[in-house]
Amino acid sequence: MIALDIGLKRIGIAQNRLGIAIPLNPIIRKNRNQAANELNKIIQTINPKIIIIGIPKDGNAEEEMTRRIKHFVSLLDISSNIKIVYVDESFSTFEAEERIKEIKKNRKNGTIDSIAASIILERYLMSQK
Repeated sequence: MIALDIGLKRIGIAQNRLGIAIPLNPIIRKNRNQAANELNKIIQTINPKIIIIGIPKDGNAEEEMTRRIKHFVSLLDISSNIKIVYVDESFSTFEAEERIKEIKKNRKNGTIDSIAASIILERYLMSQK
């Protein structure tokens, strides 16, 4: 199982390992095709049964970002045996920033985005208990 925090500049990725959400190296987006290709390679390597994708549930840009995220997901080569689950990503980046106080060092390289993805995954795992 993996979780994605899909943004316009970066894609945070986390993987479930023995019930623990582990942040992976994020993808820095140059364009959507490059990002989709990189993410497809990760999906092929990990071969998850479930992909958890964060979507915004509040805020001014909720509808637009949800549309963009779902469009990006449509670009991925996801086999029919992989389940896609959308979960609320509200405040996951804020929570990630609280977890690591060195925000300035980690924001542009995507570390914060992968930690946000791990928070999205943790929320999903908790909802399944």
